[in-house]
Amino acid sequence: MTQVAPKREGLKLTKGRRKVKDAFSSPWASFFAIVIAILWTIPTFGLLVTSFRPKVDIVTTGWWTFFSNPNVTLENYQSVFLQGNNVTPPLSQYIFNTFAITIPAAVFPLTIAVFAAYALAWFEFKGRGFIFFSIFALQVIPLQLTLIPLLQLFARGQFAGIQILPDLGITGTYIPIWIAHTMFGLPLAIFLLHNFLSQIPRELIEAARVDGAGWFMLFRKIIFPLSIPAIASFAIFQFLWVWNDLLVGLTFGGGVREIAPLTIRLAEMVGTRGSGWEVLTAGAFISMIVPLIVFFTLQRYFIRGLLAGSVKG
Repeated sequence: MTQVAPKREGLKLTKGRRKVKDAFSSPWASFFAIVIAILWTIPTFGLLVTSFRPKVDIVTTGWWTFFSNPNVTLENYQSVFLQGNNVTPPLSQYIFNTFAITIPAAVFPLTIAVFAAYALAWFEFKGRGFIFFSIFALQVIPLQLTLIPLLQLFARGQFAGIQILPDLGITGTYIPIWIAHTMFGLPLAIFLLHNFLSQIPRELIEAARVDGAGWFMLFRKIIFPLSIPAIASFAIFQFLWVWNDLLVGLTFGGGVREIAPLTIRLAEMVGTRGSGWEVLTAGAFISMIVPLIVFFTLQRYFIRGLLAGSVKG
């Protein structure tokens, strides 16, 4: 009886998974997926068409009239990307600022998380489970709760009214933005990479240790090459999140335009009464080019990284 019960439970789980698989692969599921994709794509396509229309046509007619009366211009893109004024620089300057924020803010947490996940997955020490659980629990804390304490720490070196650090003079630079993005991205990075690294066969690690490989050589020769799909997966997540971020850059940038990211300029394009949204369409599609290039370049690693954690053995 004790052996029959687990078999029945296994059969129930198999049947349940089969039902879920059949439900998602049914014609109705495919139909709804196509409908959702169309509903999601049409507004984006309308914005793309609008970005190539003159301002007069945008104000007076809808974007769908473009097909009956096509009138194409690049004035919106020229005005956004190349032209500036005495108050705001052209969008190209903000793109440079966004690269200066995004690349370090993706490399720093990824570098720290790889070594931390490696230690939590394969090093034997007391409190390892508690540390991993604490890191996992940090993902529950809303980002907005930490903005004011971190801002006080970066600006004055104070936390809860207590002087912890001297005034480092980093306000108005990229450093607070890098630190904030690194702190916010580390819990998820360590969690994802730990789950991936813990699936590496123990026999492979033990064989390398028997052959005389140290922990660093083991990481360089085995762990790091095998974890490239997981690293690429998180790199995509972190890069896209930092590239599209507005809140962190606006809070820790100190209002300095010389380091403001692209999203801040996009938010300012509409104006106070929404009078400049014709240039916003062009700016939005300019901001989409780099994330699309990054995603499609690392797509194969992204898929491998997502699927690798679901296979054991």
